[in-house]
Amino acid sequence: MTATSASTPTGAPPGTAAAGGSGAPTPPGPDAAFATPVLDPQVASLAAVLDLVRRGAASTRPELERLTGLGRKLVALRVTELMDAGLLDEGPLGPSTGGRAPRLLRFVADAGLMLAAHFGATGMRVGVMDLAGRVQAQGHADHDIADGPEAALKLMLGMWDSLLAQMPARADGQRPPIWGVGVGVPGPVEFSTARPVSPPIMPGWHQFPVRERIQATWPVPVWVDNDVNAMALGELRAGIARGTSDLVYLKLGTGIGAGFISRGGLHRGAQGVAGDVGHIPVREQLGIACRCGRIDCLEAVAGGGALVTLALAAAQDGTSPVLAGLLRRDGKLRIRHLAEAAQHGDPTTVGMLKTSGRRVGEMLATLVNAFNPALVVLGGPLAEAGDLMLAAVRQAVYDRSLPLATRDLVITRSLDSDLVGITGSAFTVIDEIFAPDALKSWIGRGRPGIDLNPSTP
Repeated sequence: MTATSASTPTGAPPGTAAAGGSGAPTPPGPDAAFATPVLDPQVASLAAVLDLVRRGAASTRPELERLTGLGRKLVALRVTELMDAGLLDEGPLGPSTGGRAPRLLRFVADAGLMLAAHFGATGMRVGVMDLAGRVQAQGHADHDIADGPEAALKLMLGMWDSLLAQMPARADGQRPPIWGVGVGVPGPVEFSTARPVSPPIMPGWHQFPVRERIQATWPVPVWVDNDVNAMALGELRAGIARGTSDLVYLKLGTGIGAGFISRGGLHRGAQGVAGDVGHIPVREQLGIACRCGRIDCLEAVAGGGALVTLALAAAQDGTSPVLAGLLRRDGKLRIRHLAEAAQHGDPTTVGMLKTSGRRVGEMLATLVNAFNPALVVLGGPLAEAGDLMLAAVRQAVYDRSLPLATRDLVITRSLDSDLVGITGSAFTVIDEIFAPDALKSWIGRGRPGIDLNPSTP
């Protein structure tokens, strides 16, 4: 919707007087900072038509007319423009609603590819996705994020090369071009610059030019975000949260973090660090130091890294024969061993998971009261460590949240937390390149370019 001031004629720049007036600038009103940006009507209608087809909300011209409110001729013109740009094509005849059967429209998802990566503390997953965010190829590698950015990005770039080399060509014998890159990292990221900022578990990554490093190999638009934001977006677009407008995604891994979906969109906060809940202090005074330098952070007492440390001590001092056996068998303990030990009924592990779940749930109860989500999704390796964790989280939330906030609340596990990360990283890029202003800048040349990313000083 385009808003115009009653004192300013249509077409006059905002803040100028109407013809015949004094010509002095008009001071902005109290709501100027919150004014809706004025979009070029042509671009807005083009983006609206593409968005409806791309998301599967419309597949015929009559449906587009109904959903956009645009006239038949204008819808036909916009569809033709998008077909000429290679973004839409026509399929067979669709069902008739009384007149001539309309042609079905299809988003050309294989016009380009997205490269996506999702880093955790101890591993990374990379993927090649089409423009609809569907995984075309993927791979995983163990990697310590503390080894620094150069080692991580070198491994990531090499894995992408390997995946692309194995992919079959299109029917025309060509591989689709790379349109963009999305990366999720386990730390705070300034979204506008794509640079991590003081990430506690990522030495050497502070202000590292991730975007510029990737663009030296792939000169395409690059966006970098916090890993949990990517997971929340992936769950929203391709996971169990589809159709949900208000969601909290809670990653329980070596660390703990949250991603917020509000009114159907990702909420990053003013500086992009919303959801850093792992460094909220727990209510007990335990005196446990966190990697961030503070004491008794949730991550330090209830995260997967903390539990593995406790499990290792229990295995070595004889407290848990089950954990000791797993340590002898595999040479080390990881989060997945906690699930295995709990399945064997090991009381030490069961107690750790219940206590961790309670502490996570107490923090989550505060989020539920403050944010009032319809859905909470638990993801990450610790969330997959059996039903004990989930049950303990649920119990603490229901015990400590307002009855109205939990009346219809669903708390569940992600169906595939391995894939939602790269899926969300891909959708981060997809959402950016198909935004109206971005679409306007590149549709004439056929695909987005590096100019979509603002330069970073």
